[in-house]
Amino acid sequence: MSVDPLSDALTVADARSVFSGGFTAGGDWALRLRGRDKLKVNAVVRGRCLLVPETGGDPVELVEGDLVVSDGRRPYVLCSAPDVEPLETREVAVDPGTGMARIGEGEDVVCVSGHIDLSRDSGDLLRRALPELVRVRADAAEAPVLRWLIGQLAGEMAAGRAGALFATDQLAQLIFVQVLRICLAEADGLPPGWLRALADERLAPALRLMHADPAHPWTLEELARAAAMSRTTFAVRFREVAGAPPLTYLLNWRMTLAARALRQDATPVAALARSVGYTSESAFSNAFKRTVGVAPRQYREAVRN
Repeated sequence: MSVDPLSDALTVADARSVFSGGFTAGGDWALRLRGRDKLKVNAVVRGRCLLVPETGGDPVELVEGDLVVSDGRRPYVLCSAPDVEPLETREVAVDPGTGMARIGEGEDVVCVSGHIDLSRDSGDLLRRALPELVRVRADAAEAPVLRWLIGQLAGEMAAGRAGALFATDQLAQLIFVQVLRICLAEADGLPPGWLRALADERLAPALRLMHADPAHPWTLEELARAAAMSRTTFAVRFREVAGAPPLTYLLNWRMTLAARALRQDATPVAALARSVGYTSESAFSNAFKRTVGVAPRQYREAVRN
């Protein structure tokens, strides 16, 4: 692995960012959105609207240039006003050429929509690292880059030129990376987890060590030394920020790497065990089963089937 935990996590989670459409809206309108096993993404290209969480909470006003990412587990409504009865996405006609839908009357609001597919991320590595709703304001310090990417994305979707599908996929990936970078810059809003730990300048060196060489038999002393802390101070701070003790985090990261390898290739389990720091296949299999719930061979067979 690399010394870039953010790139590692994106690679291991096999996250796929896709912007496939959006909508124009005017007058009185409302649309209910559901994410299911995906992070739902909406970016306001023109106008303004309200985001109303259906599980409670105050409406959030979104203006031109704002972007939101929801965890996909809770539906929400984008609308002109909270009292408008929302349409379901299946009730809205979509232009097959552009992927854009038209809601209400007029074009006061233009929004592009997409998702980050997490169906391969069996451990919920990314979802657990993010809050229920991420809102990136148009006036945030990092927003100009994001606004440019969204503008390019909207242009590709509207023009339908040769290579548009490939271009939109790449732009979607870059948009998600930029959102995560913004989250790192505003880490106070993150739940305990690896992303918040990466944003902690004192803990980040230890995190990078574990990601750079997950097979190494790291000790608490070595990791605390990298963070320039005592063992006790490091252990307490790591648990508070990352949501797990340092060596438990290392175990979970090893099992995440192993699960991806089991999904993607036919590496023998014994060799895979060595690659994540186990000299004994049985010890690795027991650790994998405790963490994931099934033995490595059963996991591989279930994924392939």
